[in-house]
Amino acid sequence: MGGDPIIRLAGLGKTFKTSSGDVIALDDIDLDIAEGSIQGIIGLSGAGKSTLVRCINYLEVPTSGKVLFEGKSLGDMTAAEIRDTRKKMGMIFQQFNLLNQRNLLRNVTFPLEISGWDRKKAEERALELLKLVGLGDRTRNYPSQLSGGQKQRVAIARALATNPKVLLCDEATSALDPKTTKQILDLLKQINDEMGVTVIVITHQMSVIEAICDQVAIIDHSHIAESGPVAEVFSNPKTDIGRRLILGDGTGDVHFGKNRKLRIVFDGRNAHEPIISDMILTCKAPVNILFANTKQVGEEAVGQMVVELPESQEEAERITHYLSAKHITFEEVR
Repeated sequence: MGGDPIIRLAGLGKTFKTSSGDVIALDDIDLDIAEGSIQGIIGLSGAGKSTLVRCINYLEVPTSGKVLFEGKSLGDMTAAEIRDTRKKMGMIFQQFNLLNQRNLLRNVTFPLEISGWDRKKAEERALELLKLVGLGDRTRNYPSQLSGGQKQRVAIARALATNPKVLLCDEATSALDPKTTKQILDLLKQINDEMGVTVIVITHQMSVIEAICDQVAIIDHSHIAESGPVAEVFSNPKTDIGRRLILGDGTGDVHFGKNRKLRIVFDGRNAHEPIISDMILTCKAPVNILFANTKQVGEEAVGQMVVELPESQEEAERITHYLSAKHITFEEVR
């Protein structure tokens, strides 16, 4: 990846004026999105995620701060320049937003017609994209004849029509079942790999971030709480909201077990490495697993586990020495 970010948000703020006073949707957001990456932005409902994505392409004009696309500030552009920049950012939504009176081919040619493309060239481009998303044989069908997953494929094809450099996905899989979600995420990963399109995924589902993102930013109460590479943030979330989203609410509530307890952090080991089994076999000492929340991100295991050590001081020390020798992060918990 390397190089300058394709999108840079600097001190971004957005305040909505309402009859009951000002509502701060975004406050002092700083975020760099690397070209060619898949950037996840996650937060609970109402955290400001959708406002953020709409500010990135200036569908919402920020109240303060800057949005830079390829080094140029959208705030310094004319309306025509903003429209041209927006063509470089395709967008897909939760509700697909297809045109029901048009067949699939005409849905995908729609943004090209607006851009003044020759009809024949627009149709060739649309057909190529429908094939890419696995719907090359359904060009004459209408949206009402499709499943949710197929509709989202058409929406992705339409978003790619103007050959954008960035694809903004606003809760693009939250209306889909798990199997269809996986297929759509695999398609987004393929588009990123093969076409080099930077993908920005806005979601409230941690499983979506795990599945395809390189980087993640956690947004909470209009601020970015923490951000970084997915494996890093997942293995050791530094904020309360990060721990809640990634590890669930159960980590601090391990009150059972009378012996010493350790929290073992899995921060990027090979997911197939049997760390706990190896530890028990090597130390010849059993442990009681009180809590576990581990995930596979790529080929790496991230997350944490709380274990109760054996009553024997000697066996307990063998286990802590083993973990230290293997450079496995752990800490004692009460």
